[in-house]
Amino acid sequence: MRYALVVLAVIGIVASSLALREHYRTEGFAPCDINAKWDCGIVNQSPYAMLGGVPVAVVGIAGYLLMGVLALKRAYQLLLGAALIGLGFSLYLAHVERDILGVWCVYCVISLGTITLISVLTLATVLGQSARRTPELS
Repeated sequence: MRYALVVLAVIGIVASSLALREHYRTEGFAPCDINAKWDCGIVNQSPYAMLGGVPVAVVGIAGYLLMGVLALKRAYQLLLGAALIGLGFSLYLAHVERDILGVWCVYCVISLGTITLISVLTLATVLGQSARRTPELS
């Protein structure tokens, strides 16, 4: 399981890095400017793309890096906590995209799917470990 979680963390890092590139893009072709409802540039250059002066994409890169390290160390309970915080934040950002901006970012949606998978797989791992440690009552 740990390697699957590391691969997902790498996917998250890539998606966040691409979103960061859009955050700083000033000109040229934007590969995710698909139509009026899908435009990463609008999302990543909005006021919601910053958290305390730091681009949200940088927070994502750091978070996925932390989760990858925790997965490698098999620190699944810590990983679950980090993943659930990341999932909550990603769901908030999806709300901003849908209800406030009215525009979606492909990279953000990929990140939301990735953090959802990390959360579910880590929860299943923690529950499985807990079930194996709990003695059966006869």
